[in-house]
Amino acid sequence: MQPHQLNPTIEPQFDAVTDYILNHLGSTVPLVEKIGHYIVAGGGKRLRPLLVLLSANACGYRGEQHIPLAAVIEFIHTATLLHDDVVDNSELRRGNATANAKWGNAPSVLVGDFLYSRAFQIMVEINRMEIMQVISNATTVIAEGEVLQLLNQRNPDTSEESYMQVILGKTAMLFEAATEVGAILADASAEEREALRLYGRHLGIAFQLVDDLMDYLSDSATMGKNVGDDLAEGKATLPLIHAMRVGSETERKLIRGAIREGGLDDLQPVLDIVQRTGSIDYTRQQAEAEVSRAITALEALPASSFRETLTTLAQMATRRTS
Repeated sequence: MQPHQLNPTIEPQFDAVTDYILNHLGSTVPLVEKIGHYIVAGGGKRLRPLLVLLSANACGYRGEQHIPLAAVIEFIHTATLLHDDVVDNSELRRGNATANAKWGNAPSVLVGDFLYSRAFQIMVEINRMEIMQVISNATTVIAEGEVLQLLNQRNPDTSEESYMQVILGKTAMLFEAATEVGAILADASAEEREALRLYGRHLGIAFQLVDDLMDYLSDSATMGKNVGDDLAEGKATLPLIHAMRVGSETERKLIRGAIREGGLDDLQPVLDIVQRTGSIDYTRQQAEAEVSRAITALEALPASSFRETLTTLAQMATRRTS
């Protein structure tokens, strides 16, 4: 079951967001539309726009502006994907060739810029300054998170604290913005707004922890990306950081070398070490702790089917395989 199918009330709203997105990809430049439609149609659960819808509904919203607002969040997310794939030289996403693999880096970056700009055009139409403040701040933090990740690339001395700072910026920040702006749109109380902000933050951290975990568990058919991509790019994610901390000197040296060099020459030995040192379980435990914090935050909201769906979404975060 797809996440948006968990709540019958949300399904038609989710479909309206999809229609809105497709109707706002228009451009006088054909390549912009072609790449935009390609990446939007490429799949994905559209979890972030769903969070906008659920958060607004959980706070009693009864208007229509949550539809374009959800599209704003998805446009920003899609723009970051286009840029990330260029930075990471990725060739596969969601089981399909990346836009940069099909059309090249320059068009991918520029269409990402177009989607960012379109998102801000829509925000101006929504005309809520508080929402613009949250989203503009989020996009700044996301960019900083991406730069920090770049600085940490091929650095085996990356600490767990620095790693968490990266995923807070590059992933959790947009989750946090999605839930918070839903509350703002609904004129929620300060307590409800803060509850949803924290929910989004902790859910986003859990989501990325599981994503990084799957790089050492899954296969490309399941994940929609190549196994070992993070190692190939020299990214010291939590499974590797933990394995270096608790492993033997020999194991530590092997992982450090693999991070420094990048590539997949040592993929199988690294996979074995990550399993042997309990780093898979450790990373999953950290993700489960974040999910628990997210669900606890929801206690400030009134009981509703939307709050229940938010709870279920959080519980699904650590069970996902793609």
